[in-house]
Amino acid sequence: MATALLSLAAFLGLAGSGQARTAIASETTYRETIANDMRQCAPGGGPAVRVTVRGIKSSDGMIRLQSYRGTKADWLEKGKWINRIEAPARKGTMTFCLPVPAAGAYAIAARHDVNGNGKTDITQDGGAMSNNPSINIFNLGKPGIEKTRFTMGSEVKRLSITMLYLG
Repeated sequence: MATALLSLAAFLGLAGSGQARTAIASETTYRETIANDMRQCAPGGGPAVRVTVRGIKSSDGMIRLQSYRGTKADWLEKGKWINRIEAPARKGTMTFCLPVPAAGAYAIAARHDVNGNGKTDITQDGGAMSNNPSINIFNLGKPGIEKTRFTMGSEVKRLSITMLYLG
Protein backbone atom coordinates (compact mmCIF):
# COMPACT_ATOMS: atom_id res chain seq x y z
CA MET A 1 0.00 0.00 0.00
CA ALA A 2 2.82 2.43 0.84
CA THR A 3 4.43 1.75 -2.54
CA ALA A 4 1.15 2.46 -4.32
CA LEU A 5 0.74 5.70 -2.41
CA LEU A 6 4.28 6.83 -3.18
CA SER A 7 3.59 6.16 -6.84
CA LEU A 8 0.38 8.16 -6.58
CA ALA A 9 2.48 11.08 -5.41
CA ALA A 10 4.59 10.83 -8.55
CA PHE A 11 1.43 10.68 -10.69
CA LEU A 12 0.03 13.82 -9.10
CA GLY A 13 3.04 15.76 -10.36
CA LEU A 14 2.63 14.38 -13.90
CA ALA A 15 -0.93 15.47 -14.59
CA GLY A 16 0.16 18.92 -15.84
CA SER A 17 -1.93 22.06 -16.05
CA GLY A 18 -2.39 25.01 -18.38
CA GLN A 19 -5.02 27.22 -19.93
CA ALA A 20 -4.23 27.49 -23.66
CA ARG A 21 -6.13 25.61 -26.40
CA THR A 22 -4.59 23.81 -29.32
CA ALA A 23 -6.37 22.07 -32.20
CA ILE A 24 -4.68 19.30 -34.14
CA ALA A 25 -5.45 17.54 -37.40
CA SER A 26 -7.20 14.64 -35.64
CA GLU A 27 -10.01 17.08 -34.76
CA THR A 28 -9.34 16.75 -31.05
CA THR A 29 -9.37 20.09 -29.28
CA TYR A 30 -7.07 20.16 -26.29
CA ARG A 31 -7.16 22.12 -23.04
CA GLU A 32 -10.83 23.02 -22.68
CA THR A 33 -11.92 23.94 -19.16
CA ILE A 34 -15.65 23.22 -18.97
CA ALA A 35 -18.46 23.33 -16.41
CA ASN A 36 -19.80 20.15 -14.83
CA ASP A 37 -23.01 20.06 -16.87
CA MET A 38 -24.79 16.85 -15.87
CA ARG A 39 -27.41 17.45 -18.59
CA GLN A 40 -24.81 16.19 -21.10
CA CYS A 41 -24.96 12.81 -19.33
CA ALA A 42 -28.76 12.56 -19.38
CA PRO A 43 -30.39 9.64 -21.21
CA GLY A 44 -29.87 10.10 -24.93
CA GLY A 45 -26.84 12.34 -24.34
CA GLY A 46 -23.30 11.56 -25.30
CA PRO A 47 -20.76 10.78 -26.16
CA ALA A 48 -19.86 11.54 -22.56
CA VAL A 49 -18.46 9.88 -19.47
CA ARG A 50 -20.37 10.04 -16.19
CA VAL A 51 -17.59 9.70 -13.61
CA THR A 52 -18.34 8.92 -9.96
CA VAL A 53 -15.35 9.81 -7.78
CA ARG A 54 -15.38 7.93 -4.46
CA GLY A 55 -13.21 8.22 -1.39
CA ILE A 56 -12.74 12.02 -1.33
CA LYS A 57 -11.22 12.52 2.12
CA SER A 58 -12.37 16.08 2.84
CA SER A 59 -14.38 19.05 1.60
CA ASP A 60 -11.22 21.16 1.48
CA GLY A 61 -9.73 22.36 -1.80
CA MET A 62 -10.63 21.47 -5.38
CA ILE A 63 -11.30 18.34 -7.41
CA ARG A 64 -10.00 18.30 -11.00
CA LEU A 65 -10.96 15.75 -13.65
CA GLN A 66 -9.27 15.60 -17.04
CA SER A 67 -10.08 13.44 -20.05
CA TYR A 68 -7.37 12.24 -22.43
CA ARG A 69 -7.38 10.45 -25.75
CA GLY A 70 -6.61 6.79 -25.13
CA THR A 71 -3.18 6.91 -26.76
CA LYS A 72 0.29 6.56 -25.31
CA ALA A 73 1.23 9.87 -26.96
CA ASP A 74 -1.47 11.79 -25.03
CA TRP A 75 -1.98 9.95 -21.73
CA LEU A 76 -0.93 12.24 -18.84
CA GLU A 77 1.21 14.37 -21.13
CA LYS A 78 1.27 18.03 -20.19
CA GLY A 79 -1.27 19.98 -22.22
CA LYS A 80 -2.69 16.87 -23.90
CA TRP A 81 -5.91 16.72 -21.90
CA ILE A 82 -9.15 17.24 -23.81
CA ASN A 83 -11.61 18.52 -21.20
CA ARG A 84 -11.09 19.59 -17.60
CA ILE A 85 -13.63 20.16 -14.86
CA GLU A 86 -12.67 21.83 -11.58
CA ALA A 87 -15.07 21.97 -8.66
CA PRO A 88 -14.94 22.58 -4.91
CA ALA A 89 -14.29 19.28 -3.15
CA ARG A 90 -17.05 17.54 -1.25
CA LYS A 91 -16.11 14.77 1.18
CA GLY A 92 -17.24 11.30 0.14
CA THR A 93 -18.54 10.95 -3.42
CA MET A 94 -18.91 13.41 -6.29
CA THR A 95 -20.24 12.87 -9.82
CA PHE A 96 -19.06 14.61 -13.00
CA CYS A 97 -19.99 14.60 -16.67
CA LEU A 98 -17.07 14.75 -19.09
CA PRO A 99 -18.16 14.97 -22.73
CA VAL A 100 -15.76 13.52 -25.31
CA PRO A 101 -15.45 14.58 -28.95
CA ALA A 102 -16.49 11.30 -30.62
CA ALA A 103 -16.59 7.54 -30.24
CA GLY A 104 -13.13 6.15 -29.50
CA ALA A 105 -10.66 5.34 -26.74
CA TYR A 106 -10.18 7.64 -23.73
CA ALA A 107 -8.79 7.74 -20.19
CA ILE A 108 -9.62 9.90 -17.14
CA ALA A 109 -7.35 11.33 -14.43
CA ALA A 110 -8.63 12.96 -11.24
CA ARG A 111 -6.80 15.01 -8.62
CA HIS A 112 -7.83 16.40 -5.23
CA ASP A 113 -5.85 19.59 -4.53
CA VAL A 114 -6.63 19.56 -0.81
CA ASN A 115 -5.31 23.01 0.08
CA GLY A 116 -6.40 24.55 -3.24
CA ASN A 117 -2.98 26.05 -3.98
CA GLY A 118 -2.79 24.70 -7.54
CA LYS A 119 0.38 22.78 -6.72
CA THR A 120 0.96 19.12 -6.01
CA ASP A 121 1.47 18.51 -2.30
CA ILE A 122 2.30 14.82 -2.17
CA THR A 123 1.62 14.45 1.53
CA GLN A 124 -1.95 15.82 1.20
CA ASP A 125 -3.31 15.60 -2.34
CA GLY A 126 -5.14 12.61 -3.79
CA GLY A 127 -5.46 11.13 -7.25
CA ALA A 128 -7.37 8.53 -9.24
CA MET A 129 -7.56 7.17 -12.79
CA SER A 130 -10.08 5.37 -14.96
CA ASN A 131 -10.17 1.60 -14.35
CA ASN A 132 -8.56 2.15 -10.90
CA PRO A 133 -5.19 0.65 -11.92
CA SER A 134 -2.69 -0.41 -9.31
CA ILE A 135 0.06 2.17 -9.08
CA ASN A 136 3.66 1.31 -8.26
CA ILE A 137 6.88 3.19 -7.75
CA PHE A 138 8.65 1.47 -10.64
CA ASN A 139 6.55 3.28 -13.26
CA LEU A 140 6.55 6.53 -11.26
CA GLY A 141 2.81 6.40 -10.75
CA LYS A 142 2.03 6.57 -14.45
CA PRO A 143 0.26 3.34 -15.38
CA GLY A 144 0.38 2.63 -19.08
CA ILE A 145 -2.58 3.67 -21.17
CA GLU A 146 -3.54 0.01 -21.59
CA LYS A 147 -4.46 -0.05 -17.88
CA THR A 148 -6.56 3.13 -17.90
CA ARG A 149 -8.05 3.22 -21.42
CA PHE A 150 -11.69 2.49 -22.12
CA THR A 151 -13.66 2.61 -25.36
CA MET A 152 -16.91 4.36 -26.07
CA GLY A 153 -19.47 4.70 -28.78
CA SER A 154 -21.95 7.57 -28.83
CA GLU A 155 -23.48 6.64 -25.46
CA VAL A 156 -23.04 7.98 -21.94
CA LYS A 157 -20.56 5.63 -20.24
CA ARG A 158 -20.52 5.29 -16.46
CA LEU A 159 -17.22 4.94 -14.59
CA SER A 160 -16.44 4.81 -10.90
CA ILE A 161 -12.95 5.74 -9.67
CA THR A 162 -11.53 5.84 -6.15
CA MET A 163 -9.17 8.50 -4.79
CA LEU A 164 -5.86 7.45 -3.25
CA TYR A 165 -3.99 9.60 -0.72
CA LEU A 166 -0.58 9.38 0.95
CA GLY A 167 -1.69 11.02 4.17
